[in-house]
Amino acid sequence: MKELPMNSLIRTLDRIANWKSLLLLLALYVSFPAYWLKNAEATINQLAGKTIGPVDLTMGFDPARTLGMIADYGPAARDYYTRVELTIDVVYPLVYALFLAVFMTLLFRGKSFKPFGWVTLLPFVSQLFDYLENATIVGLLTSYPAQSYGLAVLCEIFKLAKWLSFGLVMGLIVYGLIRLLISAMQGRKQTIRGTLS
Repeated sequence: MKELPMNSLIRTLDRIANWKSLLLLLALYVSFPAYWLKNAEATINQLAGKTIGPVDLTMGFDPARTLGMIADYGPAARDYYTRVELTIDVVYPLVYALFLAVFMTLLFRGKSFKPFGWVTLLPFVSQLFDYLENATIVGLLTSYPAQSYGLAVLCEIFKLAKWLSFGLVMGLIVYGLIRLLISAMQGRKQTIRGTLS
């Protein structure tokens, strides 16, 4: 019987997950909001001549707002934003998905409180929705001045799914950290009781 690709990915994560890989991925991850994405957003705003920001970072479901932002960028910002989506924003989702997957693998590996078998793959769901969102943004940027409300709706659906799945990942990490803390405190109490008896 052929192995499911998800099981193979879980085994690969288990093999590469250690403190060195986590710290390397953390350094790569931090470089994006601290430098790459920050500079990209500043350049988009500069080229647009006003503060608009990227569509990627907006919250809520508002296709009309997205279409308005695409129009407001202007030609230079639209061209630059398209290049960012096809370069930096191809690498960034891969980096954060790997970072979070390795973190979750270390957090839940061998633990009785692991929520379910494929929990460490959830960051890749966020990555998938991020890529789908990026594809629709590129479509909106490159097709302007034509504006597709349907494509804007798809963009908003993928963006919402990205944020919801990312929120689920963060919630599971918080859950895992709390359970780890509780286990450590219970272990310490048992050690103290054993010493006193």
